[in-house]
Amino acid sequence: MEQAKHVVHDHYDAEASKIGMWLFIFTELLLFGVLFVIYAVYRYINHEAFHLAAEELDSFVGAVNTVILLVSSMTIAMSTTSLQKKNKALTLALAGITLILGVVFLVNKYFEWGAKFDHGIFPGSEYLIENLSQGEILFFGLYFIMTGLHALHIIIGLVLIAVVMRKVYTGKVHAERAALLENSGLYWHLVDIIWIFLFPLFYLIH
Repeated sequence: MEQAKHVVHDHYDAEASKIGMWLFIFTELLLFGVLFVIYAVYRYINHEAFHLAAEELDSFVGAVNTVILLVSSMTIAMSTTSLQKKNKALTLALAGITLILGVVFLVNKYFEWGAKFDHGIFPGSEYLIENLSQGEILFFGLYFIMTGLHALHIIIGLVLIAVVMRKVYTGKVHAERAALLENSGLYWHLVDIIWIFLFPLFYLIH
């Protein structure tokens, strides 16, 4: 009887876990969806100002970060496949590559933001208030809010992947209990998809 109780308590429901993650992803898409609508409205009202402000951004850096995230999305998907094939070493290696690529993305974003701060381009700065139009100020406000929120999601994703790697290493996540890695992959794909929308909106559409 005691053993039966333990089995019930340790019940593993991968489908319920995935449904929970999809619901969470849906709420995140709603959040960014609202921000995208706000961006679209302000851009329509301040088209010329948004065009001028966008020229201050480095599209090459944005493109590099896009490639980094696309590759990282591939490696986390391959990591999940490797776990299902019971290749623990390859699972950890691919998840580790994803982790490194995510950190590289954040480092690039740090230097990009740093360059803007060095030139006085940040919310509330005297340079923005004294030299730029209201439309340009709105552009950079949305830029910092939306890319900053995205960077926060990247950090959360990296922590999640690191936790999963630890559990894979200790054997708590394996081929028969792969939901945690699969959900981490879904979350990471969400982060990538959001960036795929952010990149053209801020860096390419002039």
